[in-house]
Amino acid sequence: MAEEAQIDYSLNNPDTLTKYKSAAQISQKVLEAVSGWCIEGAKIVDLCERGDRLLEEEIAKVYKGKKIAKGISHPTTVSPDSYITPYTPLISDPEEAETKLKAGEFIKVQLGAQIDGFGTIVCDTLVIPSKQNDGNQIPSRQADLLLATHWANELLLRTMLPQGLLASGTEEEKKKAATSKKQYTQAKINSLLEKVAKSYDCNIVESTTCWLFERNEIEGKKKIILSPGEGVKGEGLPEVGDVWGVEIGVSLGTGKVKTLSNRPTLHRRTTTTYGLKRPSSRATLSEIVKKFGQFPFSLRQLDDERAAKVGVVECVRGNVLRQYEVIGDKDNDPVARLFTTVAITKNGLTRLSAPPEPDLSKYKTDKKITDEEVLEILEQPLSKNTGSKSKNKKKKKRPAKKADDDDEDDDDSDEE
Repeated sequence: MAEEAQIDYSLNNPDTLTKYKSAAQISQKVLEAVSGWCIEGAKIVDLCERGDRLLEEEIAKVYKGKKIAKGISHPTTVSPDSYITPYTPLISDPEEAETKLKAGEFIKVQLGAQIDGFGTIVCDTLVIPSKQNDGNQIPSRQADLLLATHWANELLLRTMLPQGLLASGTEEEKKKAATSKKQYTQAKINSLLEKVAKSYDCNIVESTTCWLFERNEIEGKKKIILSPGEGVKGEGLPEVGDVWGVEIGVSLGTGKVKTLSNRPTLHRRTTTTYGLKRPSSRATLSEIVKKFGQFPFSLRQLDDERAAKVGVVECVRGNVLRQYEVIGDKDNDPVARLFTTVAITKNGLTRLSAPPEPDLSKYKTDKKITDEEVLEILEQPLSKNTGSKSKNKKKKKRPAKKADDDDEDDDDSDEE
């Protein structure tokens, strides 16, 4: 009997990238919708539920009639001002269910979709409109935080590229370019990011982690840890063929973190097996496996929210589920976060799902990046210009010494 053909789930298989892109388009569409719903007085729990319903509706529209698993790769979460981790309260916790958005605070919206186990996650930070930023102007310290986060993200993406990948010329010249300069180490990446944050009098959030994405897995074997705590270090560096979840967090304060008293409502199944004793625990785990696989989920997504709160206790204790604690800024200072899902191919880095490009003209501040090494990296493209969409190139303001300097966004052509 012939062995069943092994399916190639790597980026070498065009279907893999197609599925990633399909999931990414859904993530982008829902992110835009949820962001539009974020106004003063809106209840966070309502936003999360509406976001998940829209995710499910959009996911149902693709790959109809095909035996392909698909679903939410990350539930809709809305994290207020000083909250760092994704936040999604429960209706059955009355006090938290009443949490509303406040004018002038920073809001982090995060969500994602997956097709056939190929998940994309995206997060954007926005400021809830207030009298201070009427007229589309962002006050200086708010502008500092948003600019620091934007440029730190742009720098991080560029330092993840394998060296020499975008070199042109003969094969020999490309090979020489690849070996002439070593890939950025995690220590060097952190050093460069710190320069960006300090330019705006901000700090990188402690132990922010970027992960290698794999099929049915958003925390792969490789990880990059930004501003690592004592005794903490990352593993591995990005390579061609990788898909990564790239996260950047920046604080107006020290960047140090603390665990908040809020109930942890976000969980994810691990690969650990454990003999659960309680029927309620087994029933909860069975529902989780069926609905979410190993992707993150909120307790509010389960059929009976109250029963779920009881059922997960033994699952967490037995390490069958990972519980995501609610983490905030140690000094309650505002925090901004961005999350981008990227693919690294022979043509460079492609943003699969990414926060929208900000309108930098709204950000008024007297601070700017002056470090020449950082500015040089920021001018580098993320991908080769294939010429397919050269007419659609946009210009974006350069964070240089001259405020009116512009440079072309070389990576737009590959990022849809």
